[in-house]
Amino acid sequence: MCASENSGLYNMLARIVFLPYMMPLFELALSFIVLIVHLTCVSCDRETEDIIATFEAANFFHSADDVKNRIGAFIEPKKFEHHNYNKLVFFIHNLANEYPQLTHLYSIGKSTQQRDLYVIAISLQPKIHLPGRPEFKYVGNMHGNEVTGRELLLHLAEVLLINYGKNDYITRLVNTTRIHIMPTMNPDGYERAIEGDISGIIGRGNANGIDLNRDFPHRSGRTLFKPLQPETAAIMRWTKSIPFVLSANLHDGSLLVNYPYDDGFTPGTQISKTGDHELFVRLAFSYARAHSFMWKKGPRCLNDYGDEPKLGITNGAQWYPVAGGMQDWNYANTNCFELTIEMNCQKFSFAKDLPKLWEDHKFALFELISQVHNSLSGFILDAETGQGIENATISINEEGKLVKSYIYGDYWRLINPGTYNVTYDHILYEPLTIAITITNHSPNAFKNIMLRRRANQHSFYRLHETSASTLCAPLFSTFIFHLLISLLFRLNFL
Repeated sequence: MCASENSGLYNMLARIVFLPYMMPLFELALSFIVLIVHLTCVSCDRETEDIIATFEAANFFHSADDVKNRIGAFIEPKKFEHHNYNKLVFFIHNLANEYPQLTHLYSIGKSTQQRDLYVIAISLQPKIHLPGRPEFKYVGNMHGNEVTGRELLLHLAEVLLINYGKNDYITRLVNTTRIHIMPTMNPDGYERAIEGDISGIIGRGNANGIDLNRDFPHRSGRTLFKPLQPETAAIMRWTKSIPFVLSANLHDGSLLVNYPYDDGFTPGTQISKTGDHELFVRLAFSYARAHSFMWKKGPRCLNDYGDEPKLGITNGAQWYPVAGGMQDWNYANTNCFELTIEMNCQKFSFAKDLPKLWEDHKFALFELISQVHNSLSGFILDAETGQGIENATISINEEGKLVKSYIYGDYWRLINPGTYNVTYDHILYEPLTIAITITNHSPNAFKNIMLRRRANQHSFYRLHETSASTLCAPLFSTFIFHLLISLLFRLNFL
């Protein structure tokens, strides 16, 4: 088991009142704990290597050369420069005006200093969700002084558009996916950041000095009543309003892919697995392997950080725990699976370094978008009317994440190769379980599902009505209890 069971030792030692003669024993105990944690991390690395090796043996991962050959020749703009807010707005408006049939430029809200948080959606009929078409998003520049994602996303948007109708692969990708590109989540922080910053913090936070990747509601509920920053609230509304399937949040400061969970319920740097751990390992390594060298074993960032993950991917909490991160919130609260990608060791690279960074990342950026199609998808329909059923749940082997169908009954569930029992369920319908097989050669499956209404549906409603008064009192008491606990946490009484 990778999750360490030794957090209790830390708590016990922290409560001991030490006398001088006890110090050697304390040092011995501390060394023992460090050894256990080290062995735990080694065990987790081996487990991750085993998962990767299984997929590699099935030729599931693609190198940069593989992706290059699959895409073929395409046009690449040669100009690279940094775009401040005004330049960025001008650039994306120009793209939208030049390609009106393929783009939808919209703002999801305002930053603290009232700058628009722009997104450019790229697809056929980009203004709407087409039933059955998956939604993908890239979010850049969450930390204002981490700029590689900001600039490479602008470049990616231009590449997708200028090659539409000229390159078959890119045309097919745009036709079958709605790709949402948000170059900057933190435009206010960027305006304070300094070009050439290697590892500083100027501009990292928003205009209020808040780290936006610590601002999302925490899984434990301890931040339930914390006011959100406007950028965070805008992202949450946006992500809830569109049925995103897959996402990446682009950062700088290292060179790896980080996957959930970022936080844990025990102290220290221990792995914190989701119910879709192996799926996240595959998604993360799919990006790393398609990068020029991110996938290679060894310390990150030219040995500057010798203790960082050596595999090019890491579980967030195992690397360092983060509470209130965006990728955890996506996984816990929406249908979307999100990764955090550290793109560059230097936070605010010089403009002259951008062409090399594009060369290193461009095929990985394409590869991750393509992963949105490695899914179980289809429509969940009413067997009598043929109408789509919204909010039906899709469960895989009763494990991992429950995803829900969208308003048209369409659904997507990212999935690894294997044979699964898939259960489709809705409160008004009889559940249905089917067996499906996903293979390396056919990494997706399309299943339309017909659900029949429950025979005792009206009885269910009558029961619900008559028991409402009975249920109100305990529900209200439970609400008050949780409210009290949350307030005590906020006041540091717990």
